[in-house]
Amino acid sequence: QVQLVESGGGSVQAGGSLRLSCVASGNSISGYCMGWFRQAPGKEREGVAAVLRDGGISVADSVKGRFTISKDNVKNTLYLQMANLKPEDTAMYYCGATRDFCAAGSWGYEYRGQGAQVTVSS
Repeated sequence: QVQLVESGGGSVQAGGSLRLSCVASGNSISGYCMGWFRQAPGKEREGVAAVLRDGGISVADSVKGRFTISKDNVKNTLYLQMANLKPEDTAMYYCGATRDFCAAGSWGYEYRGQGAQVTVSS
């Protein structure tokens, strides 16, 4: 089992930056596929980015070039560096982990955190 806790959300103006962190406990994340997904009010969940089990990176087209995902197996932490934020990035952001396959578009993770709110104003 893995417990996930996100932090780093907040409110920024368009063009600003934020870094989300997701600290895992209960098990090492080195053997998991992990990613970030988001959900805005009234909208469907949207996968954002993922770090595959082999270390490969997968990023959704909607955030490519602006968001960077990384994983620190020593700190057992997943990160999402977000730059040049847009109002349409406003959503609750969740990190997830699975022992199976995942990709940028994934959102049905085996484990997920409670979420971190990101609000971008124009």
